[in-house]
Amino acid sequence: MKFSVLSIALLLSAGTALADTGRVRSFDDHWRFQRGDVRGAESPGFNDASWRTVALPHDWSIEDLPHSAQNEPAISVTKGTWRYSKGDDASWKNANFDDGGWTSLQLPALNMTEQNTFGWFRRTVDVPAAQQGKDFLLTLGQIDDSDETFFNGVKIGGTGPIAGVAGQVEGNYQTSRIYKVPASLVKDKNILAVRVFNGINSGGIYNTFDGPPPSGPWDYTQSAGEASTGYAVGGTGWYRKHFTVGKADAGKQISVQFDGVYMNADVSINGKLLGTHPYGYTSFSYDLTPYLNPNGAENVLAVRVRNTGANSRWYSGSGIYRHVWLNVVNSLHVAQWGVSVTTPTITKTSAQVQVVTDVQNDGPTDQHPLIVTRLVNAAGKVVGTAKKVVVLDAGKHAMVTQTITLPTPKLWTLDKPNLYHAEVAVVVGSKAIDQTSVPFGVRTIHFDSKTGFTLNGVSIKLRGGCVHHDNGPLGAATIDRAEERRIELLKANGYNAVRTSHNPPSPAFLDACDRLGVLVMDEAFDCWAIGKNADDYHLYFNDWWKRDLDSMVLRDRNHPSIILWSVGNEIPGKDVSVAKFLAEEVRSLDPTRPVTSAYDGVNDSADDYFAALDVAGYNYGPQRYAVDHQRHPDRVIVATESYPKDAALYWKGVTDNSWVIGDFVWTAFDYYGESGIGHTSLSGESNAFNKPWPWHNAWCGDLDICGFKKPQSYFRDVLWGRSKLEMAVHRPLPAGKTENISGWGWTDEARSWTWPGQEGKTMRVAVYTTCPQVRLMLNGKAINAQPEKGSDGLTLTYDVPYAAGELRAVGLQNGKEIANVILRSAGAPKRLRLTADRSRIRADRNDLSYVTVEVLDANGVLVPNSAPTIHFKATGQGEFAAAANADPTDLSSLQMPEHQPYEGRCLAILRPRGKPGAIHLRAEIDGLEAASVTVQTIGIRE
Repeated sequence: MKFSVLSIALLLSAGTALADTGRVRSFDDHWRFQRGDVRGAESPGFNDASWRTVALPHDWSIEDLPHSAQNEPAISVTKGTWRYSKGDDASWKNANFDDGGWTSLQLPALNMTEQNTFGWFRRTVDVPAAQQGKDFLLTLGQIDDSDETFFNGVKIGGTGPIAGVAGQVEGNYQTSRIYKVPASLVKDKNILAVRVFNGINSGGIYNTFDGPPPSGPWDYTQSAGEASTGYAVGGTGWYRKHFTVGKADAGKQISVQFDGVYMNADVSINGKLLGTHPYGYTSFSYDLTPYLNPNGAENVLAVRVRNTGANSRWYSGSGIYRHVWLNVVNSLHVAQWGVSVTTPTITKTSAQVQVVTDVQNDGPTDQHPLIVTRLVNAAGKVVGTAKKVVVLDAGKHAMVTQTITLPTPKLWTLDKPNLYHAEVAVVVGSKAIDQTSVPFGVRTIHFDSKTGFTLNGVSIKLRGGCVHHDNGPLGAATIDRAEERRIELLKANGYNAVRTSHNPPSPAFLDACDRLGVLVMDEAFDCWAIGKNADDYHLYFNDWWKRDLDSMVLRDRNHPSIILWSVGNEIPGKDVSVAKFLAEEVRSLDPTRPVTSAYDGVNDSADDYFAALDVAGYNYGPQRYAVDHQRHPDRVIVATESYPKDAALYWKGVTDNSWVIGDFVWTAFDYYGESGIGHTSLSGESNAFNKPWPWHNAWCGDLDICGFKKPQSYFRDVLWGRSKLEMAVHRPLPAGKTENISGWGWTDEARSWTWPGQEGKTMRVAVYTTCPQVRLMLNGKAINAQPEKGSDGLTLTYDVPYAAGELRAVGLQNGKEIANVILRSAGAPKRLRLTADRSRIRADRNDLSYVTVEVLDANGVLVPNSAPTIHFKATGQGEFAAAANADPTDLSSLQMPEHQPYEGRCLAILRPRGKPGAIHLRAEIDGLEAASVTVQTIGIRE
């Protein structure tokens, strides 16, 4: 929660004067930053004059890398003839070993079928003359499960334990093997030998690798997380902030509050280490007061951030990626996150609002302050007041409970998310010593197996989406408008709920959910004491779980959008005792909401785990809905994750069963990391969990990384009753090939009728509809082919001979048209079109303008097969912040003012400089008509 400043009129009715209004101050500007570890940088006398100045929020992992690896040539060895033998012999690594009797094969090869066995792969490697005398990178691909790799008998690398029991090694199959070969090992004839251990299922060198060199922020040679984190690079970075304390703040308590730092933040003030905060997603603070220099003298706050090792399963970003605040209070004050607002009783005519305030007296004398609490509606009108004197001993705190009757309350609903503020002042004599304001909503929530989930007594099925925390081309930086736009887009596309997978979100994200009317499942952890990666949160869980869980609940508990707390996702080991004490801790801080956890592989053995919780989170378990209801008729179930391609199956499970309250698809938005899990592949290709380099985007979202709709989002519009008819066209498949779709994928379709080179060939056209009849027409003539009906009950698939022009689908009821969709073929590229999401934005660094950039033909039709480089120039009171397209394999810089479109469009982001005026963006392509757009930046009072 971020405390806002009270209005001037706060305490006029109490006859008191105001204190300084600077209780909470932005601390985002003028930080100095250096990427890499720097010895002595915590010292106040350290010379940081050469460091780069940055404004927070800041994510260094999204910034372009120098790509030193480009100076080292790369040789792919995935093509050509290999030799293979099962078994294990140390002599097989030697260059002079005779493997002439071994089996010859080509990659990819999953030829190891026995479990817990060894096999060896060997081949010769031709090193071009131009690369001799230099170190080079050798790209091998992906290996199931573990390997040791030798070049001319010398080990050059290895991934995972080379032997073990099943269950210890198979996670290594996702890692792309790229090993450095020292120039000193190269001879006239070079032999590569790969020793492979297969734990379970089939093993071998199964996914070949022959990708482009590192580019932009992506680098397979430096990324510890590799495909899991989208080949982003973490490391260590330093931030330093120089500041002084003014005379007006003399004698006050001053603390610094971080909304989120990824990760292992070592915070020092004037050379004094305040502490280390490991978890990258929870808010934390430190009291600076004892270590500050006298008023007017410079202070230096230094933060070392260490994002090292394999610590995440998705793109985490690196650095101080959320806001930082300076809290300035008197010794008598409201504690951090010290106001809790609940509405225990609500009727049509009134609501009982209970405000509990934690008042802290850190001074040397006892105090008897008056606690004045006022309820203020959205129009700024006071609609309820309470006053209470509290006796507070020196060095103690007290919980002050006040109940206020709110007449004719305006409820917080999805359609009308009405908000109030509880304004709390700590008054001594005639002066407000401290004051703060907390937004809240008046609403009731209820969960049971008969009525499902109800909001204010109205049954609601959760149309949910899982979302990771990154903001696409901005990386993890939680600029307020970026957080708000994600919620706007989700709501505009039918979602009424989000799951913050798998960590607490930013306060700005939750503020947006409150304002826009979107429900939230707020999630704490992706693992507990057993990890999913070698360096992830399991290293800290036992020492930190309580502090981090308390941080989430205390900070977020006043958000009316939050309806569920989740204590974990697919927890290894599924320790029931841990689930119990985590749930109990949450309930002790907030008894008003149920606790859940996302469980994978649900079966009868999950009963004890779910018994510790209030709502059972099922990941990919619709087959258990009916059987588990028979076994546990009072169990409330929510689909915490589901497959996009099975959307109709999951939604039927929700609509047909009162005890299943909603479905959260994986995922609502594309995100960086878990590279390519939403891919399709051709028959004969690997269908592994991740796609190898250069894939760096998960590609499983209804909305792509820019926020544009993908075909599955149009299907979901029909599924959720938001549209009667939609249409998409399958990309042509090579002759003799079929399509394999990942569990998180969608068939390879596009909303396009532009397929040059396919003239006369059959195209597969999918029509998604709830209309009783459909007529498909090409260039005005009806397509008489009988469609194939999909098992989802909504999909009709037609075979249509391709001819450029207009493809039209018409939905009919009783012979009358009730819906239609038209796809038109594009001609040659002619011009650009720029469309800003808003024409007026705040002259505030926390606001942004998102500009959609499209390549059009002479008739204004999007040209999907044109990919020229678009050059941007921003002038006026704003700057070019980022650009991106949706291509999950595009390695381009996200910060340079140029980009290529994907399927005819890309996105440019503008950021105000902080002053009112205008931002002008011009886009140019050689040979095409340029385009421009102007966005006005306005002051707060305009």
